[in-house]
Amino acid sequence: MGVNLRDLVPKTTVRLEDLSGKSIAIDAYNALYQFLAIIRQPDGTPLKDSSGRITSHLSGLLYRTSNLVELGIKPIYVFDGVPPALKEVEIKRRMRAKEEALIKYEQALKEGKIEEARMYAQATSRLKDYMAEDSKRLLDLMGIPWIQAPSEGEAQAAHVVKQGDADYCASQDYDSLLFGAPRLIRNVTISGKRKLPGKNVYVEVVPEVVELEGVLKECGITYEQLIDVGILVGTDFNPEGVKGLGPKTALKLIKEHGSLEDALPYIKNAEFPVEPRRIKEIFLRPKVTDNYKIDWREPDVNGVVDFICRERDFSEDRVRKALEKMQKGITKLKGKTTLEKWFG
Repeated sequence: MGVNLRDLVPKTTVRLEDLSGKSIAIDAYNALYQFLAIIRQPDGTPLKDSSGRITSHLSGLLYRTSNLVELGIKPIYVFDGVPPALKEVEIKRRMRAKEEALIKYEQALKEGKIEEARMYAQATSRLKDYMAEDSKRLLDLMGIPWIQAPSEGEAQAAHVVKQGDADYCASQDYDSLLFGAPRLIRNVTISGKRKLPGKNVYVEVVPEVVELEGVLKECGITYEQLIDVGILVGTDFNPEGVKGLGPKTALKLIKEHGSLEDALPYIKNAEFPVEPRRIKEIFLRPKVTDNYKIDWREPDVNGVVDFICRERDFSEDRVRKALEKMQKGITKLKGKTTLEKWFG
């Protein structure tokens, strides 16, 4: 779901080309879900190999990553670990939503409503264990670093940026800001033209940069107060938020009363699954690790081909072309450094 702060945050539109030389910690699960949702056949069926294993996530990971590297962007993928216990309600809600979407998808297929079926199919995506493992294997072969977070991937990506080990963290959700990410970039893994659901209209999806400092200045609040606003609106750890309370009203209440605790007596129907302070602690003190190594390497071309062409039935010609694009980006950036240290 992610916290709904869209109406409050100032955004700056950038081109992917403008990010050349920058490193981006990407919320891996967020990206993989996008690939699973978007990369499908016209009737909504995901890409599969001859054994029936889904490969949409690998397709997105290979081609989107090669596009980024060709432009001189240095990606780092951050994988989720064990979710906080408070996320259980949201996880169950998502599962129910997927089950409902699956029923509607199958019904639309029966009725021959192909475009409608595809729309529902996008909401049925499930990330299975083998998909994460396959993704890590592919990234290793491509020479792209990845980090295993102990808990929330967005929290770990935010931590990597705060530590100065990446320039941006990338996610579609605004939760990264609540985890203290200094710079968030959206639409990195889905930039380009996208068709609007149910319409024969295409829109340009471009990267957007959101800076935490700019958000706080624009809203006239502190970082902790931003978390308070998020909790009132609803986060993954209290999905309902306060019913009927939008982000602008939540911001007004926090600015008037100073904190969530002081605002609560003035809010009707303010119910939380646990003490709000516990939710706040997840954002203020998330489980993260410093036990990671960020090292970009030359791609193992034959290794990639052996894996996704021999084992997952990808087109060898297309795969080699994607890897050639990566090589162009590497050559552009490495300058006088050795191939092993092409990103410096």
